[in-house]
Amino acid sequence: MTDLRFATEPELPALMDLVNRAFAVEKFFKQNDRLNPESTREYFERGRFLVSGQPGHLQGCVFVELKGDRAYLGLLSVDPASQKSGLGTRLVSAAEEYARELGALHMDLTIVNVRQELPGYYNRLGYTVSGTQPIPPEMIGPVSMPCHFVLMTKPLGKARQSQPQ
Repeated sequence: MTDLRFATEPELPALMDLVNRAFAVEKFFKQNDRLNPESTREYFERGRFLVSGQPGHLQGCVFVELKGDRAYLGLLSVDPASQKSGLGTRLVSAAEEYARELGALHMDLTIVNVRQELPGYYNRLGYTVSGTQPIPPEMIGPVSMPCHFVLMTKPLGKARQSQPQ
């Protein structure tokens, strides 16, 4: 996983572009892009993005935010040309390890119920459904069908002990 690193502030436009391209599959139920310049900056100020790729060409990213002894994973995005390569799974694993190192005991995430491929993907990674909640209209924008969030969680356990070098 040596090619994974934390995003830097100058990469915010590339992050926004990557996330919006990866989430273009949601156009069947919502009209607006996932991120805009303001929301990208807000995410960057609240947590960290793990990324893969060169600064000018990101192939994947995932957002991690620490919330007490829990962490939040979001915006898992892989360039459409690199999907099904295992990069998403590597990003999730690295995000979990990072959260564990910060002391998080659980990783939480939310998915939209109409993305029917996502529960199975996250189940295979050890996540289980922990509830549902409505999506605030201002968060998702115009939608063409009823939808809600599905909350998922995974226990992380304790951080691995680092090995002396």
